[in-house]
Amino acid sequence: MVGTVGRDIGVKVKNVRSEHLLIGELSTRTGVSRRLLRYYEQQGLLEPKRQTNGYREYCERAPAVVGHIRNLLAAGLPTTMIVRLIDCVHGDPERPVLSGCPGMVDGLAAEQARVAEEIERLRQSQQALGVLLAAAAHGPR
Repeated sequence: MVGTVGRDIGVKVKNVRSEHLLIGELSTRTGVSRRLLRYYEQQGLLEPKRQTNGYREYCERAPAVVGHIRNLLAAGLPTTMIVRLIDCVHGDPERPVLSGCPGMVDGLAAEQARVAEEIERLRQSQQALGVLLAAAAHGPR
């Protein structure tokens, strides 16, 4: 025999399969701190909706977007460039798909050239430090 409960006891259960994430949930899923997620929002990289209580509400795609942001930052791109490119990056962050946004190739090529120049500058600094270190090691004592 199956019993029934004849009263509503007022228990509410949070829907686990929500389409939206709060900042703590997004932080947990991505491993990115809440503070850094707020910084991404400030830079225009993430655009959460705001609930009436002021809580940030991120769409279900937000974890992938955060992954793309992290990858683009790891490539050395500044946030000002990532803002222009983030809508052009799709798919799984481990295997991103880039769509042809206007100026994307030129922007990435310019950034690659800037990084190459910085590497050359660092090589020259390394050589100069090597000369100084050798002089210091063999100089008067």
